[in-house]
Amino acid sequence: VELVESGGGSVQTGESLRLSCVLSGYTYSNMAWFRQTPGKRRDAVAGIFLGRPNYVDSVKDRFTVSRDNAKNTLYLKMNNLKPEDTATYYCAAGPDNFRYGGSWSSSYEYMHWGRGTQVTVSS
Repeated sequence: VELVESGGGSVQTGESLRLSCVLSGYTYSNMAWFRQTPGKRRDAVAGIFLGRPNYVDSVKDRFTVSRDNAKNTLYLKMNNLKPEDTATYYCAAGPDNFRYGGSWSSSYEYMHWGRGTQVTVSS
């Protein structure tokens, strides 16, 4: 199983980016985006669980998560980016039965991770 992210870059405040994550080797129904800054934990951003999108409050109304099942690709469209969105963004995939009592936003419920793509937003 392999996850490969792309689409990161350096932008100004208010601009947009679209991240892509291609999953190969297996199909999982639960996929999500997480982000991490140096010295901090990896936090959930948005995900699709049982076909429904989920978001953390800080990105609602700005980010849109979607999935192309034919291409086995997860997307994250990020609008109105802010400096606090600066992070390495990781794609994750896992089964839809949460084995450890977590939820879509629990990093420990995901079995597979990409290597990340950097997003930098300057003011």
